[in-house]
Amino acid sequence: MSITHQAVKTLGDGISITRMTEHDLLEVVEIEENSGLSRWGWAAYYAELQGSNRNLMLVARVTNPRPQRGLHNLAGYIVARLGADELHINNVAVRDGYRRTGIGRDLLMRILAEGKLLGVPTAFLELRAGNAAALALYQKCGFSVASRRKNYYSEPVEDALVMVIQLGQNA
Repeated sequence: MSITHQAVKTLGDGISITRMTEHDLLEVVEIEENSGLSRWGWAAYYAELQGSNRNLMLVARVTNPRPQRGLHNLAGYIVARLGADELHINNVAVRDGYRRTGIGRDLLMRILAEGKLLGVPTAFLELRAGNAAALALYQKCGFSVASRRKNYYSEPVEDALVMVIQLGQNA
């Protein structure tokens, strides 16, 4: 059984990682909008859930909400896609009140573990060149900068850094 099909306790803080469902989409879009990510929106996430990559869409579910953090069901999410023998990590975002608690790292490591189980040799992602916090997280998780894409992002216009990590045994 794929690890994305089971809830996995990640923190002693009442957070588990589970597959995303369509019931999660309103909060996913809210987290996306508050995180400064390029917008996908509800329809794009819904379409992705209907496709073959739905097992690569995970959420950090709050199982024990704390009033000071807000009474939300989700602390964060990650969305990836499998294609051309690569795992493309499209979006990773953590709600403001849960940042710097290890949730982003846990989501990322869980999706990389899934890529390894699927036998994918490489994972990659893009991030805004000026996003120092994300860059530090990805480097801690073993990613390295492979290239730069000029003016990749809009609103505001910014370059993207392309980061890669080798997952396969031949890496």
